[in-house]
Amino acid sequence: MNQFIHDKEFEPFVSESKIQERVKVLGAQITQDFQGKKLVLLGILKGSYMFLSDLCRAIELPLEISFLRISSYEGTQTTGEVKQVAGFHDDLSGKTVIIVEDIVDTGISMDYLLKEIKKYQPADVKIATFLYKPDAFRFKYSLDYVGFEIPNKFVVGYGLDYNDLGRNLPELYQLVNSQ
Repeated sequence: MNQFIHDKEFEPFVSESKIQERVKVLGAQITQDFQGKKLVLLGILKGSYMFLSDLCRAIELPLEISFLRISSYEGTQTTGEVKQVAGFHDDLSGKTVIIVEDIVDTGISMDYLLKEIKKYQPADVKIATFLYKPDAFRFKYSLDYVGFEIPNKFVVGYGLDYNDLGRNLPELYQLVNSQ
């Protein structure tokens, strides 16, 4: 069933069951890859909260969870500029950090995050993203754990929003008549 959020119509795109299946696979892969490491999942707010919540329960290792809030969107478009909204003060020195994002599209936000996190001298930094838009991506760094690759369409649900609404939808919806 289509969802109407503010002035836009969204149609079903990825079901809740497919999302949960994929998150379990990513959790198992991270569990295998990081045995014996000091692991920190760094959730990027607001959008990553659902993905982070499900992912951390699918990882069968001791881990820390932390959050950082940044912003780069207005409405359905990226501004091209990243601003840090909530500060970060955790000790990451010598730990393996997995940045957990809701979506990597242009890569501008992730590029900013990678530079910022490295200042805290972690042992290693990896990237886990629920969604990846390869057609929009402008950088050369690799994404280590990707839930789904999607076309360059605007989506909501499972933590992603349109002007602060739609985050609570358990599945993913795409904008009707988007590119």
